[in-house]
Amino acid sequence: MCCAGKKNLSQEGLRTGSIIMATIRDVARLAGVSISTVSLALNSPKRVGAETLDRIQQAVKSTGYRVDPVAQTLARGRSSLIGFVSANLGNMFFGDIRREIEHQALDNGYFVLIADSSGKADLERALLERLEAQKVAGIVLATNGRGEDYAAFLRDFKTPIVMFDQRVEGAERDFVGSDNPLTTTILTEHLLQLGHRRIAFISGPAGLYTADERLTGYMEAMAGAGVEVDLSLVVEGGYTRAGGHTQAMRLLARRDRPTAIIGANNMMGLAALQVMQEMGFRCPDDVSLAMVDDVPWSSVITPRITMVVQDAQKLGELTAQRLLARIQSPEGAAARPQDLILTPRFVRGESTKRL
Repeated sequence: MCCAGKKNLSQEGLRTGSIIMATIRDVARLAGVSISTVSLALNSPKRVGAETLDRIQQAVKSTGYRVDPVAQTLARGRSSLIGFVSANLGNMFFGDIRREIEHQALDNGYFVLIADSSGKADLERALLERLEAQKVAGIVLATNGRGEDYAAFLRDFKTPIVMFDQRVEGAERDFVGSDNPLTTTILTEHLLQLGHRRIAFISGPAGLYTADERLTGYMEAMAGAGVEVDLSLVVEGGYTRAGGHTQAMRLLARRDRPTAIIGANNMMGLAALQVMQEMGFRCPDDVSLAMVDDVPWSSVITPRITMVVQDAQKLGELTAQRLLARIQSPEGAAARPQDLILTPRFVRGESTKRL
């Protein structure tokens, strides 16, 4: 059989010098299946039976067949690429989501093309247009654009888009995210139960979906406890470590400094802890700290920070599933947009203390 296989390849493969390039026909013959079955196995392996898929994979390996992405794009009218656009790929949260989307995409015959918008709406729009020009199959997007004009741009976009983490009202696209008001409600109520009243809040960029939602959770929890908010303790850190560091420095330099600080994301929360250490404050003896989302190596940070954690893996899984459903079937493409909202998890650390 080995010799016969080589003969077939030499007769029907394409020669470049002494190199013989296998074709999908060679794979189909060796696996004993149709060309369409091989194509289905390469593009949507989960839709092929385990035994058949194994034969095809062995045939691909034996022949050395490689998918021609250009030919595949011409045949489909779109590529096997999926675009991933977010504002800060250096953040562990987005990295975990990206990793899960990549796994789901590869299992279904797609490859993820990654782009970082740096939180700039004009760059994000340019990236989306460039991805559409490349005829990507679909895009997952943590948007930083906002407003009705941007919503109209997303509504009219021809390529399938699933938004995750951040959303634009009126965009009429699938959205996968967490219950953002709940993240900061949990942290605020935790600090209130410990006796804190002067609770500072370092927020994300005003007007950004998650930032506004998390600020709402804090404000409503304070109001629900009958505590008047000192608005000078509510500051904007831009969801960046530098912004969080600057704002934490200002808060802790005050004579009437807060007894506790909430960082609306992990980068700003970690920056606040750094400022405490730089200024000689002890956490939580002098100032308590809590934040949204985990950071790398958090288990070795002293003190272990109290946080509310989003399930990044599940967010990535659901985002990928929604996009693949849009891409792979007419019914999925025509379905009405869905919102999938997950409940975050509270993790008690050693960075908060009773007054």
